Amino acid sequence: MLRFIWAEDEASYIGYQGRLPWHLPADMKHFKELTSDHVIVMGRKTFESFPGLLPKREHVILSTSPILQREYQDNPRVKIFSQIEQLRNWLGNHSNEIIDIIGGARLFEEFKNDVDVLQKTKIHHLFVGDTKMSDINYDDFKLFNIEKHSADNKNEFDYDFLEYKRIKK
Repeated sequence: MLRFIWAEDEASYIGYQGRLPWHLPADMKHFKELTSDHVIVMGRKTFESFPGLLPKREHVILSTSPILQREYQDNPRVKIFSQIEQLRNWLGNHSNEIIDIIGGARLFEEFKNDVDVLQKTKIHHLFVGDTKMSDINYDDFKLFNIEKHSADNKNEFDYDFLEYKRIKK
């Protein structure tokens, strides 16, 4: 099962200069809860935005970087694919698992017709951004769960956690 996990602002921005444009601790906690003990799939830029390997997760990275490939070639928690078709084949062999695609925009675009579940954090604010979320046809999905949250002393912005499940392919 393929699941997208991402956060976006009111204009659908998901990134700015290789980073998240916001700091929202509740979203980081939610991301950790969703992805722990799962495979997370990402592009090189998303991977490089992390402080290091995330605990309790297997990292699958799409990258042509020979430096990255050499650095992680012996690490059992990291798989690197240099071509999208290699990644697609690998995902096909793991279809019984929950596989979390977490970014970037190219991977969201590539797999938007294959994804089964959408886990979106909608941040009710406009940020400066340079990367937008792929256009998803929400007519193919049903909203199954929504959790509305107000800003508080740790989270500066109102936000919602939304879960959609595909109803038709």
